[in-house]
Amino acid sequence: MNKYEPCIAAIATGAGGAISIIRLSGSNVLSVVNQVWKSKDLIENYPNRSMQLGHLYDRNENPLDHALAVFMPGPHSYTGEDLVEIHTHGGAMITKTVLRELLHAGANHAEAGEFTKRAFINGKIDLTQAEAVSDLIQAQSEMALHAASKQLDGQLGKRVAESYEQLNEILGEIEVRMDFVDEELDWTSHQKLNRYITAAIENFTDLLQYQHEGEILRNGVKLAIIGAPNAGKSSLLNLILGHERAIVTDIAGTTRDTLEEQTTLRGIPIHLVDTAGIRESNDVVEQQGVNRSYQMMEQAQLILYLFDQTQNLDVQSFDIPQGKEENILYVVNKSDMPSKSSIENFFKDKTFVSISAKNGDGFNELLDAIEKQVWQEENHIEPEIAINARHADHLMTALTELHQAMDVLEMEDYELVAINLRVAIDAIGNLLGKTVQADVLDYIFGKFCIGK
Repeated sequence: MNKYEPCIAAIATGAGGAISIIRLSGSNVLSVVNQVWKSKDLIENYPNRSMQLGHLYDRNENPLDHALAVFMPGPHSYTGEDLVEIHTHGGAMITKTVLRELLHAGANHAEAGEFTKRAFINGKIDLTQAEAVSDLIQAQSEMALHAASKQLDGQLGKRVAESYEQLNEILGEIEVRMDFVDEELDWTSHQKLNRYITAAIENFTDLLQYQHEGEILRNGVKLAIIGAPNAGKSSLLNLILGHERAIVTDIAGTTRDTLEEQTTLRGIPIHLVDTAGIRESNDVVEQQGVNRSYQMMEQAQLILYLFDQTQNLDVQSFDIPQGKEENILYVVNKSDMPSKSSIENFFKDKTFVSISAKNGDGFNELLDAIEKQVWQEENHIEPEIAINARHADHLMTALTELHQAMDVLEMEDYELVAINLRVAIDAIGNLLGKTVQADVLDYIFGKFCIGK
């Protein structure tokens, strides 16, 4: 892309706000804006990056709104092109009308993510930073927000780029060796080559450790609360959410269907599901509710299996779907009331958490257990980097090739070393966006909202 790309325009703010922002970028942005926004002077004659007050008019010179406009000339703008933002009063009709007039004046309507795509193509950001923009907008927790912000600052891209440049240097020397195989030149020693490749392997291996965190922070965790009727599942749902979301009664089987809510626990985005109590029933509606409870267990990454300690624990047991045992966290409710069974003997070697969903006793211990189950460790530290599935795929490809390159390097088979290095470099180039295919870019930026 170059400075002659045509102007695009889109609404950059959500509906319902006090102010709406319309963003434009491209080679003919000034000619487009000056047909619609008018002040004492043309916008390009005012100091750059300063808000200026003017009026908006339609094609028939009818006034539309008082508005502020700011001009940011390329290459020192978000997209690297000439860019203008127009700030109007909020309101769907005003915003849509102004956008319509800008399109009539010669702008093209921006596609999803096209502003950020232009920023990437014009070298303002790498592809990992572009993805971080989307992650930042979609962040469901403060931890996810922090991880996206760090990636937007280039922490991931810088670490990968360092190894990318080093591998390119190694490949360059390997190719020269093949051209001058009989020459006794000042080649880098095998020990140094080995050390450089090993450093890249260690770097990529370390980055892959953040895949689990990345998946959780981006996609969240589906947590299902299951148990027998009247075990206190809806009360626990309300306790976790911090408000009365589910109806709670002493009547067994109050919840007949799944109830789903979004929340955050200890920085973890949680898709919370309250389910119908599981028991044998002749009631057709209740049977459907029980079937959905089993479906939720199949789909959930974490299952809170709730028991009522005031009732016989044996009769509250049911079969867990195969392969889901590791996802179970056993919770014993109504700790504020006498127990009817020996809890320790019932669970034997199983770990459980004792709570009272009514008064909140044991809730912090439950959150500790959920956090440990999700992260697979205690006292989890906020990750510096959170890679996504695309990053992980390219890193694993690079690692495979680099390990093979190490093996053939010892045999001085430089042709095979070069092949392995090229594939590894290509994978990392795709990660950074240096050699990425157009359809991959379309997929990545197609997930963005229009105007970003």
